[in-house]
Amino acid sequence: MDDLEPTLLLVPLLAVLAPLAARALGPWLRIPVLVFELLLGILVGPSLLGWAQPSAFMDTLSEVGLAMLFFVAGMEIEFGVLRGRTGRGAIVGWLVSLVAGTAVGWLFAPGLGAVVVGVALSSTALGTLLPILRDNGELRTPFGRAVGALGAVGEFGPLVAISVLLGARQPGIATVVLGAFLLIAAAAIWFALRTPQGALHRIVNTTLHTSGQFAIRIVLLILAALVAVSLVLDIDILLGAFAAGVVWRLLMRDAAEADREAVDSKVEALAFGFLVPVFFVYTGITFDLASLLADPVLLLLVPVALVAMFVVRGLPSGLVAPAGASWRERMPVMLLGATGLPIIVAVTAIGVDEGLIDSPLASVLVGAGMLSVLLFPLIAMSMRGERARASMAEENA
Repeated sequence: MDDLEPTLLLVPLLAVLAPLAARALGPWLRIPVLVFELLLGILVGPSLLGWAQPSAFMDTLSEVGLAMLFFVAGMEIEFGVLRGRTGRGAIVGWLVSLVAGTAVGWLFAPGLGAVVVGVALSSTALGTLLPILRDNGELRTPFGRAVGALGAVGEFGPLVAISVLLGARQPGIATVVLGAFLLIAAAAIWFALRTPQGALHRIVNTTLHTSGQFAIRIVLLILAALVAVSLVLDIDILLGAFAAGVVWRLLMRDAAEADREAVDSKVEALAFGFLVPVFFVYTGITFDLASLLADPVLLLLVPVALVAMFVVRGLPSGLVAPAGASWRERMPVMLLGATGLPIIVAVTAIGVDEGLIDSPLASVLVGAGMLSVLLFPLIAMSMRGERARASMAEENA
């Protein structure tokens, strides 16, 4: 309890300081808020100041935050972007990334350890990128939809790989169990598509501004139900959280636009105002910076792993760019495709727990993921901004 009390105070304090820091630097440098959440967590964690310590309660709350991040990702996904050339490019690009990442993994951790590295290097942090795209007005643009396709495949694909290849069961049995979960999720989706929703939408509308808050209670129920199914079937809970977001989106598809926007705003407030910052701050607190600082070779491997993320995941992500796009138009897509962290945190934790990789290698991969979140979106959105300004200048000429 002594370790928990200061951490309980520090996590919300840092969650408040993070957007203030981002706002203060905004006129000169647009850095995502989550970067400050990570850095502040590292600062107060055991590796530096030692003011905050890991605890079972905060670990559980962080897991809920990560699940909420994937729920929002599922809620925001547009299935239309997975059709046609963009969808094919996203799927083929991820498969190429998984094979290339696993090949790289064999250099450091043979066997299933290589799969851990491969899944980490082939992931794309859709939940992390969504607020960045939204804040920059890119969420509904062709560029944003292309990145959304990359992120959907780059999060769902690794979750399937984790469930099949890294679970306690044999791959064949794990595939059957995953199939059972997908059938349950498909049944929930069918229910969401077929069930008359007029009564649901009326209750949502009448409780939007009352203490009832029916929509938020339904969101939490769907999330808890599909996460519980994941736990019962012993597959990754993030798969259940992602599917829950899809189900909720379909339930609200025919609701009045004003109601949908109001509910989305409340869900985002719960996610990005409370639970998701807990995940990122606590990830910083639990990050094993001390082992990296103690070994210069490991510290040097972090930027090497960052380059590997771009080569393994970023380059194949260019397949979703429009045909004939120049390298300058493809580069932002590739940079955002190579941005990863939540899956890296999840899969490396599984790898360490199962003895497939060691803690220093996990720290290198998580450190590279942190750098990718810091650098890749910053460079990508700067390039997008320059392109937009150049286009505006051409139109005014």
